[in-house]
Amino acid sequence: MDPRPVTLEGQHVRLEPLEPSHAPDLLAALLHDTSIWQWLSTEPPATPAAMEAFIAAALQGRAAGTGIPFAQISRAEGRAVGSTRYLNISRNDLGLEIGWTWIGKPWQRTAINTESKFLLLRHAFEDLGAARVQFKTDARNLQSQAAIARLGAVREGVLRKYQRTVNDFIRDTVMFSIVADEWPEVKTRLLEKLSR
Repeated sequence: MDPRPVTLEGQHVRLEPLEPSHAPDLLAALLHDTSIWQWLSTEPPATPAAMEAFIAAALQGRAAGTGIPFAQISRAEGRAVGSTRYLNISRNDLGLEIGWTWIGKPWQRTAINTESKFLLLRHAFEDLGAARVQFKTDARNLQSQAAIARLGAVREGVLRKYQRTVNDFIRDTVMFSIVADEWPEVKTRLLEKLSR
């Protein structure tokens, strides 16, 4: 298992390797409502320079092989509306995490997030041969926990005082996962959701 930058096409969303050219669209999507960033571990990039720095840091992770960042492109609008990535890649253990996901407020609760997760999961299990895909979220973020559970992920527990966030708050983190044996059932469920 060796994740590399790739474009993943869906009906509602296209996941493209994140590039500096996505910065203007991503900044516009984020500035609809920066509260969507409240659960991430850094301040929201609220200026063009800050968004460019956010992308540059993600690309450093890609160059180091520790993360594969994607721009989420709304196919209806032809522009980036959020980003997501593979991270915590464990090639030896055939595992990775899907995270650092955010979508601008107008595109939340649309098919974009569900289809993005479907494309990333399908690629991980069917193309990369992953044995495990995990998700982590702030214990206070009930919306994210519900969304991850709706994917079919299993809640594994809470990692206490796991991560420092903005304002030096140290959050508890809820861990979820999907393993390869569960993927066929999860895939069927996600395809049903997307066909509605």
